[in-house]
Amino acid sequence: MELTRAMLWVLLVLSARGSRHGYAIMQEIVDLSNQQSKVAPGTLYRAIAQMLEHQLIDDVPTTASGDERRKCYRITNRGREALRIELYRIETVVRV
Repeated sequence: MELTRAMLWVLLVLSARGSRHGYAIMQEIVDLSNQQSKVAPGTLYRAIAQMLEHQLIDDVPTTASGDERRKCYRITNRGREALRIELYRIETVVRV
């Protein structure tokens, strides 16, 4: 599966920062990109839905946070592999 820009950012955030809920993912994207990238809520949740479908991420219980309304997500092994492949592809393009 080819990753969209939003998917790449979500996987980067979850890989670097651990499980996060949607709004926190959006904030982390801005932080990790030094304010250069933003992902709109609709784009984020479409990407999350696709990544859940392809088992690149999964949702985790949020009872520890005290707010059951928020869904938290974490990267799966399949997601780590997809991220590794995409980063290698980008690195190859940059080298060329």
